[in-house]
This record gives sequence, structure tokens and C-alpha cells, in this order.
Amino acid sequence: MPDRTLHAAIVGGGIMGGDIAIIFAAGGWNVHVMSPSPKTREALPSRLAAGLKQLGAPGANAALLKTYRALVDLPWTDIGVVVEAATEDLPLKQRLFGELDRLARSDVILSSNTSTFPIGEIGKGLKTRSRVAGLHFFMPAHLVPLVEVVSAEFTDARVAERLIELMRALGKAPIHVSKDVPGFVGNRLQHALMREALWLVESGVTTPEGIDTAVRFGFGFRYIACGPMLQKEMSGWDTNLLAGTSMYPHLSNEQAPPPFIREMVGKGHIGMKSRRGLWDWTDEKVAREKARVERCLKAGMEILKSDGKK
Repeated sequence: MPDRTLHAAIVGGGIMGGDIAIIFAAGGWNVHVMSPSPKTREALPSRLAAGLKQLGAPGANAALLKTYRALVDLPWTDIGVVVEAATEDLPLKQRLFGELDRLARSDVILSSNTSTFPIGEIGKGLKTRSRVAGLHFFMPAHLVPLVEVVSAEFTDARVAERLIELMRALGKAPIHVSKDVPGFVGNRLQHALMREALWLVESGVTTPEGIDTAVRFGFGFRYIACGPMLQKEMSGWDTNLLAGTSMYPHLSNEQAPPPFIREMVGKGHIGMKSRRGLWDWTDEKVAREKARVERCLKAGMEILKSDGKK
């Protein structure tokens, strides 16, 4: 009988799905990736090998990756966990989960990497929706430790517990999001900061470069050592109360991104992908910057590991 606990199905082999496959392979899992795109399936083996090398696990099951065109082709008697990482399209995800509900054994957890849609909507109407949960990774998923385990109202508590244990075993830093709120935790914090950052740029208070420097070399620099809650325990909540009372009324409460972002996107200036955003990009600049970011992320990961925090 096969070891069902070491076979993972990844639905979608794009940017997120490929990185999630790397995480499982690095942990010794057999990885089965479904993608309807021949180009994506062809690229996955070399991408997996490169990712495993980045993680210092070049021989970890790189040859055990298998790719499939359709869900029905997967070895469902072996699969122990499913992670959906398809395009952010709610009807598509609901259709996929309808198929997964029929194909996967009843004891198999069905998880979604969505960052946009409520888990409750994705699992709506399924016969075994109690086994549906969110498993939200952050790009690049194989390098960023955080994973959000999201429970919908109908998610069995044991499902969340099993996912948290699994993520810890794979070297990730999971948190339990016990309420299915839009954006979960990480993205809500990110967008709260981004709203203020964009307001500061739009209002001429500082430049995009100024924002990045303030975050990376200011309060963001401290965050690898301690998060905002612990930091305030150190500096004192009395100080935070006084500062917050003074500052909160002046923070941006805009309900949409500023016009200059909408204008940029309308022109197709979306950043590195189009080679123009706030800055102009060449292929060489993109490759150099991505390599630098990966080096920093790997160094940060080593710091967290040495600190005993994952």
C-alpha cells in the first residue's frame, strides 16, 4: 500500500503553484501538479530543481515530480493533501473544488491558496466542505516562511490543526486565521501600509524611493527581530497610545487606490512584468534585482532559523 501521507496534489503550476511544489518536494513529498498548460508542465521540472538548489536540498525528490493535464489523471488513491493554486477566478475555483470533492478520498484536506476570495465562498455547496480550508502562501512561496491557515465557518477544527502541523514540518511559519475575513491577516496589514505609502507619494510628502528606504531601514528593519506587537511591549503601550491618539486622525482612510495608480495600470505600466512602472526596467535590471531580493530573503531566513523562530 502506498504511503498516502507523502503524496501532495498541487492544482495549478504557475508562479505560486510551482513554488508550493518546491516546498513539498524539499520536505520529501511526492508532488503531483495539474496544469492545463503544456508550457507550464514542461517548465516545472527545471524550475523545481532550481528551487530545491536554492533551499539547499538539490536531491530532495526532484525526480518524483509528476505533471498532469487534468484532475482526473492524478493518482487519487495516493494523494494525502490538495493545494489549489489556480488563477484568482472564483467560478473557476468553485468548479475545481467541485471536482476535487468528487475525486479526493473523504479524509483528504482540500485547501486553497487564494488571497482574494473567502474560503466560505470557494467551499460553498460542497458535500464535504468541512475539510476545506485556506492555505495562503506569500511570494516567493518557497522562500517566505509565513503561511496563513484559514478556517471558514464550516471548516473542521482538526483540519486547521493538521495543516498547521504539516506546515511546521515543512519548515514554514504558519498562523491560524480563525475568521474568514477579506484579505486574511498578512494582506490586510500590507494594504494598510500601502494605502498610507501611496497617499504620502501622491501628496508629495516623499518619493517611492523614500517610502522603500523608510520601511527597509526603519521600522521594517526591526521586524525580522520582533513584530509590531512585541516591539510595543518593549517601547511601552503608553507611548503608543499617545502617538496613536495624535496620529490616527491624520492617516489616510481612502476607500480606493489613488488615481495615479489607476492611470499607470491603464497605460500598461504595471512594473517589472511590463518593464515599466514607477521605474523603467530592462531584462538585466529585473534579473539583478530579483537575485538581490532572493539573497536577502535567504539571509533573513537563516537569521530566523538561528533565532529558533519559524
